Amino acid sequence: MAHCPFDFFTDRKKHTICLVGGGGKTTVMYELAAAWAACGRKVLALTSTHILQPADGSFAADAVAVHNLWQQRRYAVIGTPEFATGKLTAPPQDLYEALMLQADVILCEADGSRHQPCKVPAEHEPVFLPDCDMVLAVAGMDALGNSLQQACQRPQLAAELLGCSAEKIIDAQMLAALLLSEQGARKNVGKRTFYIVLNKCDLLPVAQQEKILRLLVRAGIDERRIWLRERGE
Repeated sequence: MAHCPFDFFTDRKKHTICLVGGGGKTTVMYELAAAWAACGRKVLALTSTHILQPADGSFAADAVAVHNLWQQRRYAVIGTPEFATGKLTAPPQDLYEALMLQADVILCEADGSRHQPCKVPAEHEPVFLPDCDMVLAVAGMDALGNSLQQACQRPQLAAELLGCSAEKIIDAQMLAALLLSEQGARKNVGKRTFYIVLNKCDLLPVAQQEKILRLLVRAGIDERRIWLRERGE
């Protein structure tokens, strides 16, 4: 179960939250969805691109199935199945529009990363829901110590953004730059509230965690909007 430190988790307000960035988005999204649902909130999860279909029975093919899950204090995942890949794409627009008004919280995975811990979005990414009011940017701390070529989706774009080669080893400054850039994780965020989730923090010594935290805070990110998340948290 997620132990989300963010203020919106307990404010009881309606939110539409899009997740962007590196690997771990789906895990974070489903954990948040389960935690909210356990509190009695009606949670709708989906993707605007592609996502693995959940194996826990939370996929809902229609509105009736969604309401059945909500009655069981479970979250509902909607989407269009791709039978060749086992993934879901964006749900039918009429289904989403019928449910969005009834949901208390909507969570949407708004881009992909091919399981890489960090990324730079392509021209067509991210795909935000029109009513999105919050963005969670996810990055895996396991990117540190690996090259952009090894650990970043679209390493050439990242190299251009950072002014280095794709063989450059990722350090805390580089990862922070990818998270802070409007060509990186903050692309098209605009006036939406921006949060950062640093995944797999348990892989790093506390000193390294604090280093990247300081870099983000010095750049103007409120420390209360940064989640140093450990695996299994």
